[in-house]
Amino acid sequence: MTSTAQRSRSRTRHTGAAAVALAAAAALLAGCSSSDDTSDNPLEGEKAEAGTVVVGSNNFAESTLLADIYGEALRAKGLKVDYKHNIGSRETTYGLMKNGSITVLPEYNGSLLAYLDPEAGQKSAEAVNQAAKAKLDKKLTLLESSPAEDKDSVALNAETAKKHGLTAESTLADLKDAAPEITIGGSPEFQTRQQGLKGLESVYGLKFKSFKALDAGGPLTQAALTGNEVQAADVFTTDPTIVKEKFVVLKDPENLFGFANVTPLVSKDGLPQEGVEALNAVSAKLDTETLLDLDAQVQLEKKDPLDVAKAWLKSAGLD
Repeated sequence: MTSTAQRSRSRTRHTGAAAVALAAAAALLAGCSSSDDTSDNPLEGEKAEAGTVVVGSNNFAESTLLADIYGEALRAKGLKVDYKHNIGSRETTYGLMKNGSITVLPEYNGSLLAYLDPEAGQKSAEAVNQAAKAKLDKKLTLLESSPAEDKDSVALNAETAKKHGLTAESTLADLKDAAPEITIGGSPEFQTRQQGLKGLESVYGLKFKSFKALDAGGPLTQAALTGNEVQAADVFTTDPTIVKEKFVVLKDPENLFGFANVTPLVSKDGLPQEGVEALNAVSAKLDTETLLDLDAQVQLEKKDPLDVAKAWLKSAGLD
């Protein structure tokens, strides 16, 4: 499995039928395990030692970075922290949270709600959090969400944005006049989803020249947008390629793409109050622009995520 595929699966925002989720979970149970857990079944991981906070991450770079930020923020408050990095996708990590093997996990509120209840609506970040909390295992809860979101977006390459006078302050509605001249790219599913071409037309009135099937915000999409094979594409909002290639991400004021605020998922009994306060303080400081910059340091500049986490916490006064 490629890293892009793993990343997409871990963060998927559009959950399919329950049977698909169960099949994915079964496959993960058969073949995935944490680097810190030698069990054949990752859901049989050892529970945290008393007094130790275990911070886990899914198997993509941003999740590892966020886990390091959370863990080092907790250490700054004098808590003992262990890490379980790159465990797998949500099916696996959620099971480890439920059985007490993990105490803290960076999550995305809308994505988590879609996993817990595929039919749930997403009208506001607060409503998403309340709905997710109601569906969570009774031993778990969500802390305060950060403004930082890693979700689908429509991005333009620099040439197209300049041609049509669009900037990072422009909205999807501002693309209406230019859309008939533009080929947009994305995963095959993007063409038929409401949170895709259907919604872009019904919510923003966008009718594109054509659609090109690529991948879910991965290397095919990035290459096609950079090479102007497509002029617009579905790109995740914290993808470092945005920085590298100077893509212009259009704002989504109608929240067509839902919510994906970075939010700590925690064990109610495993995290003391000082830990709760430390993670809420992180959420208060972390926005999308900051997370995009931190991701770029890790993924483009190849810096150690732990070093990046520590440096940001210091700059934010949270060390």
